[in-house]
Amino acid sequence: MKNPFENAMQQLTNAADVIGVDENVLSLLQRPQQIHEIAIPVKMDNGKLKTFRGYRVQYNNARGPYKGGIRFHPMVDIDEVKALSFWMTIKCAVVGLPYGGSKGGVEVDPRELSKRELQELSRGYVRGLYLEIGPKIDIPAPDVYTNEQIMGWMMDQYSLLKGYTSPGSFTGKPVEIGGITARASATARGGFILLERMMKKLNKKPAEMRVAVQGFGNAGYTFACLAYDAGYTIVGVSDSKGAIVSKNGKGINPYDVFERKQEKGKIYCDKSVCDMKEYKAVTNEELLVMDCDVLVPAAIENQITAENAQDIKATTVIELANGPTTPEADVVLHDKGVVVIPDVLANAGGVTVSYFEWLQNIQNTSWSESETNRKLSEIMTQSYEQMHKSAEKYNVNYRTASFILAIERITSAMEGRGWV
Repeated sequence: MKNPFENAMQQLTNAADVIGVDENVLSLLQRPQQIHEIAIPVKMDNGKLKTFRGYRVQYNNARGPYKGGIRFHPMVDIDEVKALSFWMTIKCAVVGLPYGGSKGGVEVDPRELSKRELQELSRGYVRGLYLEIGPKIDIPAPDVYTNEQIMGWMMDQYSLLKGYTSPGSFTGKPVEIGGITARASATARGGFILLERMMKKLNKKPAEMRVAVQGFGNAGYTFACLAYDAGYTIVGVSDSKGAIVSKNGKGINPYDVFERKQEKGKIYCDKSVCDMKEYKAVTNEELLVMDCDVLVPAAIENQITAENAQDIKATTVIELANGPTTPEADVVLHDKGVVVIPDVLANAGGVTVSYFEWLQNIQNTSWSESETNRKLSEIMTQSYEQMHKSAEKYNVNYRTASFILAIERITSAMEGRGWV
């Protein structure tokens, strides 16, 4: 299987070939502008010193300051972070934000750290990179296994090093220190707005649509709840340990599943779940190919591949995760007539609301949650329509259409700066 960065470059090539991108532009888009690798020493609770490896990849800032999350995960590596920073560059351009793209990561399992160790690691990451980040340079945000508390620690550390409070240096913070109330649900809400727009185009009613969600973290769980509340039938959900699907066709209540996960630490089969009449346990792989109308990969990269794409039964895929579909699988799904709303648009609600938070921080103002959600809906809906027009113009799938939009916008910014 290709690594994520190779997948990302294949997606770039696919779009570039359609519109004949200038070779100088393509050369600039095929490699990040800066790669930072740091060692983060942390004194552990047992008194020993442990050093963690951290990354920050700043891919392209033609359209504005770098923007991208920080993930804490044991499988973080440089190819993954490069790919994610490239996708952020494309994503910000697709939805028209005045940002470039970046991404960060630390090779760690944060679940194995105490709260004190986690705070030390978070502050150490900032100490190692604070000259390379900031509200006018590169604005980090939460990602996999990072949250608002970690962003709060990081913002505080950056402020201490600069000598003044800088709420705009990080987004995804607690509301009390400059965060925005709508941030936690933003990624899922953005994807859900696109689902609703798709169903309107297809003249489908929510009650007619069966939805399966792979991944039960914040994005997957929130999306499942939004869809459930709107009348969609949730027929399957999963977390990293396994999946459950509806046995009786009545669907799954994601609120009940979340409550059980909080109690047991997992949603998949154990004795009490297996004995329930409504659900049965399956694997994550089985959930991807289950009988449903809408499939929502909301976990990690490379989940829909050439090996399982032919077995996908959903007619619509909404990618809340980054890079869940390989380029080879894209071809298979397109040939089958499966509509894929690509990650660079489907999960852009998160960075869009992060932009709103940053904007409020630097302007020293605030919006209501309803106003934030209204602005998010406007941007997501407009971006969907622009992607759809691009797809029709060039007779390509939505992913390639999104990349074409982004490349055209980034190219214009490069030309305006005199880079090409």
